[in-house]
Amino acid sequence: MESVSVDEGETVPGVPRLRASYALDAEGAWIAQARHLAAEFLERARTENGLPVQDRVVEITQLVVSELVTNARKYAPGPVGLDLRVFGDAVEVVVHDGNPEAPRPRDADPGRVGQHGLEIVMAVADALDVRQEAEGKSITARIALSA
Repeated sequence: MESVSVDEGETVPGVPRLRASYALDAEGAWIAQARHLAAEFLERARTENGLPVQDRVVEITQLVVSELVTNARKYAPGPVGLDLRVFGDAVEVVVHDGNPEAPRPRDADPGRVGQHGLEIVMAVADALDVRQEAEGKSITARIALSA
């Protein structure tokens, strides 16, 4: 996992207060690393920036990161990018991948094993947005810092 940039911004509408971007490589324990980076990012937001990040928000963010990164690795070709950013009173998890197809939630099936990641993210995030990009898509999950 390679850190691309870390930036702290001022409180300006439309500009994140704090952000970090990572390129996820194909080797190693990338899901565990992505979860660790998310926890580290939010701890920095709490301690260095004085933001009210509850422990539950860290856990929810790590869960969202796990599910979105796993899906990107499983269903998309090429590199995967992870952006973490604080906008106002929320953290946004953005995962970029090379598959232009938007994910679709599956019909409820209590007998199905696995493939519940999108439903989990939709249940714990305040908002979910999928955008087409020049080479794939980005999925953004928004989580309130005071969840």
